[in-house]
Amino acid sequence: MKPKPDDRRDNAKKISKHIKNTIENIELAEDMISETDNPKIRDDLKAKNERRREAVENMRQELKDETRNQFK
Repeated sequence: MKPKPDDRRDNAKKISKHIKNTIENIELAEDMISETDNPKIRDDLKAKNERRREAVENMRQELKDETRNQFK
C-alpha cells in the first residue's frame, strides 16, 4: 500500500479555520468566567485561555509560513 502524497494545498485554509474556532472558544470561556462564582473554574478557564492565546499565535506563524511556501 502506497502512502498518500503530501497534499498541502488546503493547509492555509485549515489553519485559518482552527484559528477562528480557537478564538471563538476563548470568547465563550471569557463569558463563562464572568458568569461563574467558582474560583477554581474561573482559574482553570483563565489558564486554558492563556494556552489558547499561545496556540493562536503559533498557528498565525504557521499560517504565515504556509502562505509563504505556497508562493515558492
